[in-house]
Amino acid sequence: MRFEPVIGLECHVQLQTRSKAFSSANASFGGSPNHYTDPYTLALPGTLPVLNRVAVEYALKMALATDCQIRRVSRFARKHYFYPDLPKGFQISQYDEPLAEKGRIRFVLDGETRSVSLIRIHMEEDAGKNIHVSGAPYSLVDLNRAGVALIEVVSAPEIHSAKEASEYLKAIRQLVRYLGICDGNMEEGSLRCDANVSIRPEGSTQLGTRTELKNINSFKHVQQAIEYEVSRQTQSIESGGRVIQETRLWDAERGTSHPMRSKEQAHDYRYFPEPDLPPLSVGDDWIETIKAALPELPIDRRARFIADYELSEYDAGVLSAEKEIADYYDAVVAAGADPKKAANWVTSEYLAQESPKISAVNLAKLIAMIESGAISGKIAKEVFANVFATDESPEEYVKRAGLAQISDENAIATICKEVIALNPKQVEQYRKGNTKLIGFFVGQVMKRTSGKANPEATNRLLEKLLHE
Repeated sequence: MRFEPVIGLECHVQLQTRSKAFSSANASFGGSPNHYTDPYTLALPGTLPVLNRVAVEYALKMALATDCQIRRVSRFARKHYFYPDLPKGFQISQYDEPLAEKGRIRFVLDGETRSVSLIRIHMEEDAGKNIHVSGAPYSLVDLNRAGVALIEVVSAPEIHSAKEASEYLKAIRQLVRYLGICDGNMEEGSLRCDANVSIRPEGSTQLGTRTELKNINSFKHVQQAIEYEVSRQTQSIESGGRVIQETRLWDAERGTSHPMRSKEQAHDYRYFPEPDLPPLSVGDDWIETIKAALPELPIDRRARFIADYELSEYDAGVLSAEKEIADYYDAVVAAGADPKKAANWVTSEYLAQESPKISAVNLAKLIAMIESGAISGKIAKEVFANVFATDESPEEYVKRAGLAQISDENAIATICKEVIALNPKQVEQYRKGNTKLIGFFVGQVMKRTSGKANPEATNRLLEKLLHE
């Protein structure tokens, strides 16, 4: 019997707000342990939550960018569980009335656009972090992260391979970075993912018993963890066993997972409405204001680069991967550069530099200087290497450095004749049929002109003179 994996992902996106979800405590990453806390974070008696408006705006951005239906009135709830990193003994989240539902994440898989449905996007606060000291009979608790604003993006069980799951997660990271709501740093925990994995016989529409995989902190680990779990479940069923619904912890070092606890159901958390927060009301005006400020989304930008600029799928993917790079490329084209030539320069020379400062206008000028014959492509790379960090005008640099291309054909012809006269042996071999030696003669001309001779004119004149 062949089995089909059925995968759903729950992605926790840490919102880049300056303060926490329900208090004014600093939400930055990296402070000394328990430094970013306040009476509310510590759950001191009498403290009350106050909702962070910016966190709501960021959540709405994600909801609109994923075509979700936004609930005009949503409510917060208390999700109860007891763990040292949760001082209140409950987490403020959303349960049966989430902010947004029924959206989709679009991404490219093996050259085809794929769409995975979303069940919901809801807001909640993060928990703190337990630090387990190796070999010690205790653990440490850091509450800096406790209370930081999150959204949870819950997919439908529509993913059917580990590779697809990885690409889906990459699309979420790209999207939240485009929107400016999260830095997407998985190593720091800004973006975290739990995977619900089950298998079923191919052709079946009934869902199998699922397990939840936790502690996945990279795209590579998402793919490895799911592949391992699919294999584990398949082997269990084929050997006459069964899959147990449970939460499993992924061990990246060993490449295996192990049971953490039995899988909780909603009733295990004893949800009930949060009594200290009023319903969250979202008006049409607020939604329209946020919608108007949304950037062009990465998948749409990629499609536009292919359709309007006739770029390859690879180049369009590279150029649309990060918003800053896509904005820069668009600006180079807007400044008059040929789209394909601009793509070559941005994907090669520009992206190869660390923190390049050359403006889009100056890069467009550099490309125009090649097209006009003012400089050669080789000289252009030399110019770029000297101006990318200072943003000096390429025209001024070429003038100051004396790098202008020699395009006067009479001057080039004189140098070509000199090269031919100095190399009679190579001339004889060329005229006997070794036409590959044209490269030798071009190289000699370039050497004598410090690379300034117009390559096209040089080739044409040499071929003419060598056949005389």
